[in-house]
Amino acid sequence: MADHHDIPALIADMGARARTAAKRLARMPTAAKADALRAGGRAIRDAIPAVLEANARDVTAGEANGLSSAMLDRLRLNDARIAGIVEGIEAVAGLPDPVGDRIDERTRPNGLHLSRVRVPVGVIGIVYESRPNVTVDAAALCAMAGNAAILRGGSEAVHSNRALHAAFVAGWTAAGGPADAVQLVPTTDRAAVGAMLAAEGLIDLLIPRGGKSLVARVQAEAKVPVLAHLDGINHVYVDGSADHEMARRVVRDAKMRRTGVCGAMETLLIDRAYCHAAELVATLVDAGCTVRGDDAVREIVPGLDAATAEDWDTEYLDAIASVALVDGVDGAMAHIAAHGSHHTDAIVAEDDAVAERFLAQVDSAIVLWNASTQFADGGEFGLGAEIGIATGRLHARGPVALEGLTTYKWIGRGTGQIRG
Repeated sequence: MADHHDIPALIADMGARARTAAKRLARMPTAAKADALRAGGRAIRDAIPAVLEANARDVTAGEANGLSSAMLDRLRLNDARIAGIVEGIEAVAGLPDPVGDRIDERTRPNGLHLSRVRVPVGVIGIVYESRPNVTVDAAALCAMAGNAAILRGGSEAVHSNRALHAAFVAGWTAAGGPADAVQLVPTTDRAAVGAMLAAEGLIDLLIPRGGKSLVARVQAEAKVPVLAHLDGINHVYVDGSADHEMARRVVRDAKMRRTGVCGAMETLLIDRAYCHAAELVATLVDAGCTVRGDDAVREIVPGLDAATAEDWDTEYLDAIASVALVDGVDGAMAHIAAHGSHHTDAIVAEDDAVAERFLAQVDSAIVLWNASTQFADGGEFGLGAEIGIATGRLHARGPVALEGLTTYKWIGRGTGQIRG
């Protein structure tokens, strides 16, 4: 291992070892990868006391450093959350292996047979903040898809990340997985991020998971391809045709189940034709949410804070929501187009035609009908876990799991064909 003080050399060394491990990993049979993943999960389960002790150190430091409640919620682990991490590993291990899948094939008139086959990306770098579960989710997904991973977690979760990584790798390697397939950058020096961004030829794809400033830096400076996860400025639109009790349940869950996750609702849009707007706002207020309303909302619910222009473009990640009345589904879609982040948006409606228009025309990675935005999660999609919610349009979109961590190559089988 290179000296931690020579950051470029450190990342170059890790990248070279990851590339060697990736070649071995790409050849591992599905069953061998799955067995090694499950062994890593068992090792984490056995290490729960050590992981919780490490996490307590991070949480204590975070509280002392003034981390927000949302950040602390993302950081905090307990028995149930660690059990969920292990269940995620086991779910990934049980998924169909995408590597080697034929996703297209054809025989040309000259007899040349062509097939398009899924292959691993290679070496994937993940830069993330505050959520220690990402250490394990990323490791499991990358490895099952045949990729080596270089993980650089945030300083606020340093002890948790190290404990989870050490336990996982111990189980993974004991079951035959290559140790260098899952590496954790051993320093919290911010220069390590810069070195990863510049690691052309060593890192094939970089995935940032964190706040707007981190993602913006990665997109601005990266010399390697980036798969970005941007803000979750998510909307729920309640149509005039919505069932009131359903709307109440969906809106409350979308905002208040966990306010600090990227799938949380940040803006509620209510059709002017909906008869229960005041009751819907009261549902949020009664649940402990601070509501900031436009002028029309404040007329029907006096005493609310006024929403500013900035509110419509804010990812609160807290018990705060902005609320506006809109002119039907067209007004809702216009608002989402102007202020959304292409992450997750939902409609509550009984009118099938209105709902289908919303699903077809809202340009977001995830669009839902009569369901909470908090379903924006790879596990809830049956993907085992996720590396993030990709909000761009290229390569992968929505929850990125095994298929999103592969690319493809064309294979041609001929009998001596030439282009004369």
